[in-house]
Amino acid sequence: MKTNIQALMNKIVEEEKILLDVTSSIKGHTINTTIEELDGKKNITEDYKKEYQEEQMKLEELTKKIINLKKILHQKNNEFTLKDGRTIQEAIVENTYLRRLKQVYESFSNYKNKKSRISEYHDAYFECREINFDKEKVKERIKELEKQIEETDFEITKCNSLEFEI
Repeated sequence: MKTNIQALMNKIVEEEKILLDVTSSIKGHTINTTIEELDGKKNITEDYKKEYQEEQMKLEELTKKIINLKKILHQKNNEFTLKDGRTIQEAIVENTYLRRLKQVYESFSNYKNKKSRISEYHDAYFECREINFDKEKVKERIKELEKQIEETDFEITKCNSLEFEI
């Protein structure tokens, strides 16, 4: 079957949703209920043994299927390369940390100088708190990071559309 990385990721998400549903369902079928009367007679009111066994098999199958799909995804992410020679996985890791760096700089760009009047018993003065970096340079760096991230995301998207056989 031919597919691409994007379709494979969508399939993994779909299978993980089914796995979540089966996991929730099987939890409700883990206990049987019996009523035991004082004379020792037992009446089964809820018997989920069959449902549990069916769902357990489905749980095992889905888990194996997701593991195999994820292995293929990681293999292809380490196999396909961007035009600059990085693998998709390398580019994903790089973009993850560049986004974090960008967030830090964005928070810095909101810092402002502050001057506060302090009055004590026999003394009054101003406490001045000034940023010790060039805000414009930080804003320029944010723009550079945005451009770099966007370019890498575009390259990743192009690689994600490459078809392969599974």
